[in-house]
Amino acid sequence: METLLWQVEQLPGLLAVSRSGQVRDWDPPTLDRALQWGRYFQHLHGRFRAQPRLRAALGQRLRRGQQEPPLGFGHLGRCPELLGLALLGNRALPPAACHRLLRSLLLPPSGQATPGPCSLGLLARRRAAVQLLLPPPSPALARPEELELEPSLRTEAQLLLSRLQEDEEEEQGLAGVLEHLPGPRVYRVLAALLLEQAGDNAGREGASWAELREGPRLAAAVLSWLLGDPGRLSAFCRLLPGSLLVALSARYPQLGTPYLHLLTSWGSRLCYDPLRGQWASSRCPSEDELSWEELRERFSCFMRGPAPLREAALASLKNLKIQDGDFEVCGLSVWTDLLLEMEAPL
Repeated sequence: METLLWQVEQLPGLLAVSRSGQVRDWDPPTLDRALQWGRYFQHLHGRFRAQPRLRAALGQRLRRGQQEPPLGFGHLGRCPELLGLALLGNRALPPAACHRLLRSLLLPPSGQATPGPCSLGLLARRRAAVQLLLPPPSPALARPEELELEPSLRTEAQLLLSRLQEDEEEEQGLAGVLEHLPGPRVYRVLAALLLEQAGDNAGREGASWAELREGPRLAAAVLSWLLGDPGRLSAFCRLLPGSLLVALSARYPQLGTPYLHLLTSWGSRLCYDPLRGQWASSRCPSEDELSWEELRERFSCFMRGPAPLREAALASLKNLKIQDGDFEVCGLSVWTDLLLEMEAPL
């Protein structure tokens, strides 16, 4: 019994540390241990709440801590949420530990009861969701080339997949969920979802992805949603880097041809500037236009991709070059110039 009382006496200190700068040294395993203590204290509350003498003893021991306002026995039952809220508000928590905390709050262990509409648990989940949806603090932390490795995107993709599974039985449920997602970050999240479902990051972050049985079918439905609207597809392809789109096209062949068609549409809007000796966008460029440098880089990604994609891109450029007159002189056809670039040693 004395060991139990001593353990409960540590709760005020644990909550104090969770609000302090000491958490800057926490890694995910340390965070997991803290959360396990929170669940242990919650278990004690459920075990002893019907025993008045033990409740009084535990409450008295809790009040020994320097906590303002003082803690009582009832706080044991809310310990995971109290700990989660304290950590969510602590900017010293490192990104990896914060990522693990968000997963814990938003994807609780199976069998855990859903929090009530006015519960502390619901507040903790909402705070976690708000923090998750905040934009990245710096572009350097979310470079497009490393999109598939960004932890917050992978977490959002997993949450989105779970939500889609919940709504898939409703008529138009999946489309309804996707229609109401905010852009443009939603396209990055969808890309992460598609990469995960294609096995791009298999074996990472545990086995939870493998347990989502309907993932491939939902990925196909997400692709159908993207391909079903030219505006959505254009925004998706315009926002994401060429290397990622080629990776997705290799895993989902139905995406490669529409993406190539978009590239040719964007390239056809370029005009040759003889004074500067280069291809330039229109005088009033729109969001759907690419610069010559961007167009060249995106086709270069196809050349570095799998053989079927590389051959499809080359065939497309050759056909477009023929349609433009099959010139071999630079500056007359953007497709001639691109072919010369693509056929040069990479």
